[in-house]
Amino acid sequence: MPTGLVALLDDISVIAKMAAATIDDVGLAAAKAGSKAAGVVIDDAAVTPSYVTEFTPDRELPIIKKIALGSLKNKLLILLPAALLLSEFLPGVVTPLLMLGGLYLCFEGAEKVIEKLGGEKHGETLGDAITDMAEFEKERTSGAIRTDFILSAEIMAIALAEVAGEPLFSRGIILALVGIVITIVVYGVVALIVKMDDIGLHLVENRHTAFEKKLGRGLLLAMPRLLAVLSVVGTLAMLWVGGGIILHGLHETGVHGPYEAAHAVQLWVEHATGGLGGALGWLTYALLSALVGLALGAVVAVAVHTVQKVRGKAAH
Repeated sequence: MPTGLVALLDDISVIAKMAAATIDDVGLAAAKAGSKAAGVVIDDAAVTPSYVTEFTPDRELPIIKKIALGSLKNKLLILLPAALLLSEFLPGVVTPLLMLGGLYLCFEGAEKVIEKLGGEKHGETLGDAITDMAEFEKERTSGAIRTDFILSAEIMAIALAEVAGEPLFSRGIILALVGIVITIVVYGVVALIVKMDDIGLHLVENRHTAFEKKLGRGLLLAMPRLLAVLSVVGTLAMLWVGGGIILHGLHETGVHGPYEAAHAVQLWVEHATGGLGGALGWLTYALLSALVGLALGAVVAVAVHTVQKVRGKAAH
């Protein structure tokens, strides 16, 4: 075989081995980055089912599909290019932008709490009669995609922080993998949750064994309770993720007091509670973050609705 061809084959072999190693490295990095964002993923899965209530069963999966596609667009077409460009050319802008997104989550969560406590309701709510189902579906889907955008931004930011030292091309592949896998997992779980009652009804009506019927009845009974719990968890998630973003962002920008105070309380709880310290410490920090989020969100909600009222009066 000619020497030149042997050398070329050797070069191709080396390149192939390097490519295989790079793929393995990317896979490991993507798994590590995705695991770091697990907390926000849980929040996302808790928030989303509330957007699919009040619809007939035949519309639930199509709505989830719309939200999932919107989530993929958020991650791959908007957040991924933005994250890569900002991390490459304007890394100092990432934290302030995330803090703005966190403040929006605080506002959303605080507004839900205010409404639950008997405050004035803004926009169409579950207590209102739905006059135009198509418009209601459009508003619900848009609202879910807007909330997903903030949670997705936090997921991508956490993932980006884990792979900041990687070359630009590898960063892009890793973030894309994290975005796709997390979207599939989150909305797969959401679809399973919202169809749980249909699965239960199918087991009750179409299965013959006592166990299957009992399981079906259990799913039917559990569904409304699960949705109620997820509604509360979703609101809390908005507050603790939003408040946590603000605390961490302040720390990153040189305002260390609030973050260090919350972290100090977390460490005290961890040391004081022994074997349960890790879980209770995390819960303490999440609660403190939620309180920060509630306070900030309430201020923003009051300001926003005051401005809206003033504008409404001026228009009249």
